[in-house]
Amino acid sequence: MTRRLAAATILFAALASPAFAHPGPLAHGSLAAGLAHPLQGLDHVLAMLAVGLWAALLGAQGQKRAVWLVPAAFLGAMGTGFALALSGMTLPFVEPAILASVVVLGLLAAAAYTVPAGAGMALVACFALFHGYAHGGELGAADALVFGIGFAASTALLHVSGIALGRLLGSSAGRIAVRVMGGATALAGLWLAVGA
Repeated sequence: MTRRLAAATILFAALASPAFAHPGPLAHGSLAAGLAHPLQGLDHVLAMLAVGLWAALLGAQGQKRAVWLVPAAFLGAMGTGFALALSGMTLPFVEPAILASVVVLGLLAAAAYTVPAGAGMALVACFALFHGYAHGGELGAADALVFGIGFAASTALLHVSGIALGRLLGSSAGRIAVRVMGGATALAGLWLAVGA
């Protein structure tokens, strides 16, 4: 029961939108802006939870190291994408790649698709580059380092929430529920691509 309560608390905390009494999160500092930024886009929240869900499924299927290596690869490549944006480098197809990440990562979780940890790391890193680049492009007046630490922390929390949810539902019926969540994520990504 305690594990379920802890996992539910983590999930709800990750999905909660921050409430600011005054307009604009930048008024509360660069760290607050960085922490809030990933939680303000449904595409980012869904993709990050899907990374965690898929990593948990990989771990349950014998890829024990993938549980932490896959999200870590995402975070590292996201930092690289952020640095590319700050350097002024142009990266094409950012928004389509981000939407594709929601669909593909959701489908990977839905199919419980198993790959070696290295292949999983490479796949999520490709998508992470675009997510990080988008964060860098939306920096505004925030301090880049503190903002980057903030959005990396929020992203990591979303990954951990997905992993916790995947592990919480570790039974065979639970794995089906995780796969259904992956399918719902993929469908939401298609909806965002077409309707949003």
